[in-house]
Order: sequence, then structure tokens, then C-alpha cells
Amino acid sequence: MPYITHIKAREIIDCRGWPTIQVDTYVDRKLAGRADVPQGRSTGTYEAHVLIDGDEKRYQGQGMLKAVANINGPIAEALSGLDVTEQRNIDQTMCALDGTPNKANLGANAILGVSLSAARAGAFCCSVPLYRYINPNARFLPVPLMNILNGGKLTANDLEIQEFIIMPVGAENYAHALQITTEINEALRPMVVEKYGILATNTGDEGGFATPMTGIWEPFEFMQRACERAGYKVGFGEDIVYGLDCAATHFYNKGNNTYELGAKTYDPDGLIELYQEVGKQYPIGSMEDPLDEDDIDGFVKVTQAMPDTQIVGDDLFVTNVERLKMCCPKGAANAMLFKVNQIGSLSEALDAAEFAFRNGYGVQVSERSGETEDALIADLVVALNGGQIKTGMPIRGERTSKHNRLLLIEEELGNVAAYAGHNFRRPV
Repeated sequence: MPYITHIKAREIIDCRGWPTIQVDTYVDRKLAGRADVPQGRSTGTYEAHVLIDGDEKRYQGQGMLKAVANINGPIAEALSGLDVTEQRNIDQTMCALDGTPNKANLGANAILGVSLSAARAGAFCCSVPLYRYINPNARFLPVPLMNILNGGKLTANDLEIQEFIIMPVGAENYAHALQITTEINEALRPMVVEKYGILATNTGDEGGFATPMTGIWEPFEFMQRACERAGYKVGFGEDIVYGLDCAATHFYNKGNNTYELGAKTYDPDGLIELYQEVGKQYPIGSMEDPLDEDDIDGFVKVTQAMPDTQIVGDDLFVTNVERLKMCCPKGAANAMLFKVNQIGSLSEALDAAEFAFRNGYGVQVSERSGETEDALIADLVVALNGGQIKTGMPIRGERTSKHNRLLLIEEELGNVAAYAGHNFRRPV
């Protein structure tokens, strides 16, 4: 049997230069799997605990040597001799060793690094790619949600909404989807320069232009013109629909239950009405976190008010089955954002995705703003047949690695491959 003989972790850096963790899993004393742990900047209250060192003299307290020590010490000892292909046993062993609901002792970053590395090692030992190891029936290539205008916590500008997104639903395949989005992005560039100057083409954490725009209307006007200039049709059933990651918790005033957007103040109902007005003029295929993470009733209202738009819960669900069980029966949102580091182990993340699917919800696989060159989520989105992925514009290595991995998977699948396209919400 392929037994784990050694686990080794180290501190590396993410795309922002901040510490994160890389883990190696050895089987029969040979390196069989390696994985990096992504880090988020725009994080939800209910995410699992990330263990940091807290020593202000080093990386402003953000070092991860304590988590690395937990991996190289108690976790490695507990997993030694386990069958590397028994993923759930590996993950449950670590969660039991931690002993807390949110992985506060060992750190979700430590547990996740080992979980993902072990999955890679299991796939290696079975001589199959990771997506096929997780799901032998994996075949759908996702629609990429390309955020071409960045704001919120991921960008040094005053744009409140975090991401304005184009979705190439009318592409023939994943390679064609990349072509479409790049051509639209290049059509947008001179428009941004003409109005705001060359510095406005600097980019945010996930690759979208960091312009001085504010509010919600002007970004949509720019995206619409860019699509037209690039020669693509916008609309449901056409080449392109739009998406938003509102990350509304970050422009929410809890004290008076209002939202500050575009120099105007909205109560929750008023904000939903604004989204409806925008949706009447522009085809919004997907909208993430349109309201505060604790406003479950508001999520119910916006889901009912915008039936043609996928409403995605990110901070609302944090890839957690318990949060889904609380919200799904009420009809809060109709899709879940899938981020493995929000929950802290692959088994738990897959459980959340299965629960979402069984309750009629879509699953949108997502990167974090603090990524590395590890392309693991590309395999995960295909394994889930999820149909949609957020992994940033293809402009830097930590983003292009995911896109290039999906191109390779598309080639490997050959005639079996199918592009989710207009059915991105439920391709299966």
C-alpha cells in the first residue's frame, strides 16, 4: 500500500511577497506530492483560522513558522504510516488532532497544505491527474470569470465594488474563452488611458485595471464599449455576460445598516433596487456577495428579485457545510464560492460542494488574492464539473499557471472535454 513515510513543510511567499506554506508528501520515502497554500486579503468572518506567528519584527507578524512547525512535528507524526489514498482519513486525523471547530490550534493553513499535498501524492501513486483521481467522470471545462476592473480591498483605488467581470459564455472551448477575454481587455486598455492616463492601467491583485472609477455605472459603460470594440455581442445567449464580486461587507456600515456606494447611501432594499436597475440595462450572469455576510434575509430578497442572475455566497458560506445548512433552506443565494482555504481541508471543501449541488446550488471555484504558481484549483474545478472559475486575468504567473493548466487539461480530455458555456451554473 502507498504509505506516507514523511511530510515536510516550508515557508514560501505568495504573489504579494507575504509568507505562506508549501508542503511535500513522501510515499515510500520518495516525493509524491507538493502543494502551496493560498492566502486571502478580502476574508470573511467565518473562515477557518489562519495561524500566523505574530512576531512584529518579522513580516509584520505575518510569518508562518509556527504553522510549518506544526506540520513538521505533530501532523507529520500523526499521519506517518497512513495510506495516502485515503483522503478523508488523512483529513479527519488532522482535524481530530487539532480539536477545535475552526482549526485554531494547528492552523487551517497547516492542515490544508498537508491535505492538498496528500491528494496530489495519492493521484501520483495512482498514475492519474488530480482531477481524474478526485472524479473519474470529470469532463467540463469552466467559464472563466475575468475581472477586468478591480476595486475594493484588492486594489489601491476608490472603486467600492471589488471586481467587474466579463464571462465568455459563448466561447467554443476554454482556449477560445481566453482569446475572447484578452481581446476585450486589450480593447479596454486604450479607453482607460484616454480618460485616466497610463497609470490607470496598473492592475490590482487579481489583474484588473486599477482605475479611478467609483460607483457601479461607469465601469459597466466601459466594459460594454470594450466588448463592442473587440467585436463581441453582449447579452444572455450571446458571447458575453457580466459578473460582479461586490464584496459588500467591505462598504457596509453596520452601525446604521447602510451601504456607501458611488457617494450615495443605500439601505439594503435600496441597494437591491440599484442592482435590479443595473441588471435591466446590462446582462449580469453572476453576482457575488451583493450584501453583508450576515444579512441572510437580504440574500433571500436579492435572489428572488434577480432570477436571471446567479447569486453567489462567498463570505456568506465560506465553503462550510454548516453555513450552507443554515442558509439553503431559506433560499439565500443560489450558488456557493468554493475556496479550499476557507474551510481548511480538501474533504470538507468537497463535502460543501456536494451539499450545494444536491440542493440545486451552483459551485464557483475561486482563487485567493494571495496566490502562488500552484495551479491546483484548475484540477479542482474540472474534478467538480463546476462549470465556472475565478482565477484572475492572465497577466502574471500566479494567474497564468491556472489558465495554462486548464488548457493542458482540455488537451488531455480531447473529445471527452466539454466547455460549460451558457450552462455554467449547472453544466451536468
